[in-house]
Amino acid sequence: MTTLADVAKRANVSKMTVSRVINHPEQVTEELKDLVFKAMKELDYTPNIAAKALVNHRSQIVKLLILEEIDTTEPYYMYLLMGIAKAVGQAHYSLQFVTDPLVDNGTCDGYIITGFRSGDFEWIKSLTKPVILFGENTAGIDFVDSDNQYGTVMATKHAVACGYQKLVYIGMDVNESFELSREAGYRQVVEERGQLPEILRFKNRSTLTQNYIMENWWHFAPDTCFICSSDRLAIGIERGILAMGGQIPQDFGVIGFDGVFLDQVSSPKLTTCKQAITKMGEVCGELLVKKINENGASQGFRRFLPQLMVRETTRPIPKEN
Repeated sequence: MTTLADVAKRANVSKMTVSRVINHPEQVTEELKDLVFKAMKELDYTPNIAAKALVNHRSQIVKLLILEEIDTTEPYYMYLLMGIAKAVGQAHYSLQFVTDPLVDNGTCDGYIITGFRSGDFEWIKSLTKPVILFGENTAGIDFVDSDNQYGTVMATKHAVACGYQKLVYIGMDVNESFELSREAGYRQVVEERGQLPEILRFKNRSTLTQNYIMENWWHFAPDTCFICSSDRLAIGIERGILAMGGQIPQDFGVIGFDGVFLDQVSSPKLTTCKQAITKMGEVCGELLVKKINENGASQGFRRFLPQLMVRETTRPIPKEN
């Protein structure tokens, strides 16, 4: 039977290093992990995870709770799930998917929670296992998210650089930290320009924004750019403009926020703030594993800068003379 010492000898490292790679992969370099995992594969060595879990009084299960309707965010969560699964899998945890905390049965070692709202913080704080939130919050709970304000600052400044004179913000109708941050980024830029913010809010459904544009077409003059809080809202704006005979991007610009799929299938293709969803999911998993190993010690937060993906729904930036 292959032993830990055999793996250490094949990888030319100490047994302690092999143990650290297996039990605390977040504490070692990618180079070391690759070296040890290669030796384990060559020797057909499998750690006894069940025994380890029994000794540590753990279940080796992590739960992902998604507390919002997935049909309004798909395929956003598919990419998040890929990142989380990669991280917790490398740490030898099983991932359990839960959509209703009221029917959350069975034990686990920790939670990753997303789609939460302010009213959820009380019961989240009552959980006895470590928690990482995917989404910024003001409740003092460890989280991973995009820098939402930075994203809309970048989007709004791009609209200005493209020459659009009127800037309209299309937000989600929720009083939550991520939405307030996105709206704040838009406000920052328009107020710096001495303009009054124009903000409209909707549930995150493209049919609502499409119908609004069509029913209020007279209100929106050419040379307007819509900065949207999600790609789904942006696609509705885009469809509404096209249905009324508006020209995109010549007369009307549209910028979304997410960049995980819808931006690429829209026609014309949507300019958007692309979030690093898979990477953020991976970091959620890594932070939770670290928090479990450190007996619930706070991990703080991680913010990722979104990337502006310029496509077909905004004008080219004029060249300087």
